Amino acid sequence: MRLSVVIITFNEEDRLEDALKSCTDIADEIVVVDSFSTDKTLEIAAQYNAVIHKKEFIDYGSQKNFAKDKASYRWVLNLDADERVSETLKKEIQKLKQQEEIDVDGFRINRKTYYLGRWIKHSGWYPDRKLRLFKRDKSQWRGRIHEGLILEGKTSRLEGDILHFTYRNITDHVGRLNRYSKMQAEDIVTKRKKLLYLKFLLLPAVTFLRFYIWKMGVLDGLPGLVIALVSSWATAMKYLKAIEIKRGQKGDSRGGYKSAPSMIE
Repeated sequence: MRLSVVIITFNEEDRLEDALKSCTDIADEIVVVDSFSTDKTLEIAAQYNAVIHKKEFIDYGSQKNFAKDKASYRWVLNLDADERVSETLKKEIQKLKQQEEIDVDGFRINRKTYYLGRWIKHSGWYPDRKLRLFKRDKSQWRGRIHEGLILEGKTSRLEGDILHFTYRNITDHVGRLNRYSKMQAEDIVTKRKKLLYLKFLLLPAVTFLRFYIWKMGVLDGLPGLVIALVSSWATAMKYLKAIEIKRGQKGDSRGGYKSAPSMIE
């Protein structure tokens, strides 16, 4: 088995090197697809002999499909710039690399996230199993954000974790979810989902209870509370922006007003 590690990047100079260090022992090739970074991201990638491609970012699904298709080898490990391969996982992959034939088409791997100074063990964030090691020709990424891999064939699980060093701080967390909420709102409107006002009123509270109580975020201390609160806020923003988009569309179709710049952008 020969392995391509693929990573998509944009201004990741502070995190990319650790991701690359964690996979050099298992990668026969590292492919970096960059969205025209303005920092030292590409210099760092070049230091690790990565094959570099540039592509304008449209959405996460299309970006990862482009990266996957640039891989030279059939087996691909998808890694984000804020992720690392744990030592246990690295040993599991090294064992696979000694095999000439592998009787499955992909492997699910637990992802463990570090947030606000601690590893999150609950809150719906762990074990957070991801299909990340897969045969290139049997797979396709789907989704603009929170993308998922669609795989044709059998899957199995590997021991060890992908270590996820996600949001740098609460500001980064809120800012990123605010950006995501616009894309989610556009998807809601495109799919013509109904009862938006009711969902805006009810689902933020449901989201908080889901993460903090049902997913036992209370056991994660202050980070668990922050995760539940921010997730609830992001749910509210998603539906509020969808309502705003629909109101703008109705105004345009009637030849009346054009919606003003968003106050919740």
